Amino acid sequence: MPDGRAIFRARRRALLAWFAAERRPWPWRRDRDPYRIWIAEVLLQQTRVDSVLGHYERFLARFPDLDHLARAREESVLKVWQGAGYYGRARALRSAAREIRSRLGGQLPRRARELAELPGFGPYIAAAVASLAFGERVPALEANGVRVISRWTRFEGDAGRGPGRRELARRLAAELPRRDPGRFQEAVMELGERICRPRNPLCGACPVAAGCRAFRELAHPDRLPRARPRRSQPPRRRAAVVLLTRGDRLLAQRRPPGGLLGGLWELPGGRIEEGESPEEAARRELREETGLTAGRLLPVGIVRHAYSHLRVELHLFSGSLAGVPPARLRPHQRWLTVDELRRRPIPRATEKLLDLAGRAPAAAAGTGPRRRSAAAGP
Repeated sequence: MPDGRAIFRARRRALLAWFAAERRPWPWRRDRDPYRIWIAEVLLQQTRVDSVLGHYERFLARFPDLDHLARAREESVLKVWQGAGYYGRARALRSAAREIRSRLGGQLPRRARELAELPGFGPYIAAAVASLAFGERVPALEANGVRVISRWTRFEGDAGRGPGRRELARRLAAELPRRDPGRFQEAVMELGERICRPRNPLCGACPVAAGCRAFRELAHPDRLPRARPRRSQPPRRRAAVVLLTRGDRLLAQRRPPGGLLGGLWELPGGRIEEGESPEEAARRELREETGLTAGRLLPVGIVRHAYSHLRVELHLFSGSLAGVPPARLRPHQRWLTVDELRRRPIPRATEKLLDLAGRAPAAAAGTGPRRRSAAAGP
């Protein structure tokens, strides 16, 4: 029986030969530009590669280097990021760029330990940038890598938690070549993306099937890594309000900078409490968030939207203020046209609500022009 090192060498040769012939020509692989690798890896977190390409190209067109990103306004970064989800990543990118520019002379650190001290650089991003851009021999373990290493080594533990994840990182580190470890890790990731899939892996097409314990020893290799059961969550009900006043303008407000969807723009709305109707919740949320009182509210429709960890059901209303609009709003609030609102960073759920309001008949949408709407986040 071959020893562990011989298995590693054979597996490494087969994987790298496959990668050299089959690797996809992603734009961040054209060179070893650390900035481009960093942006790509942040976008790729919890997102399929095919879904990232458009966002990556748009982001690099607007912020082609670290200096452009460091100088940008947060709202501009969020707008370009719109649709990529997990907006905290965009805020952290800008914060890290500003720190690198002011404290480190505009140069990304070369070591994972130093990168991990920057905003938004968790263990994986720090290791990936250090390995892929600078050649540090440090394991960079994301979802595809977890799956591949779990199956190669038949890891039966919990791959999603601390001790199990550390053990898988140790096993990956043992396989890393001294020369160009980043290329090997890219090959592992691509193997997991294309061949070693979560369900129905293409073991017959896998270049390293002979060195995979799950393939050799299990009837169903895709039972690894062990998945933690997911609890089904009922949708959370929300209320959204459209306020029309001063012609075609509506009241919009910016969410606080931290937390889910931080810094994005929406319209007043929020949780429907137990025993409340959606309209009662809309009136209460409007009063609590703005200090304003609505006149008649007309239902426009319902939008359903799924986030990574919850589903929401948004009840959209159209209406106007009861009384004279105030001369001044709170600092985070503005009267905006629909076009002005769309030019600002808004959540995907808000886009859906704007689309719904734009399709609504004039009778259902209330007074004023037909093209108007509102948004409410969770």
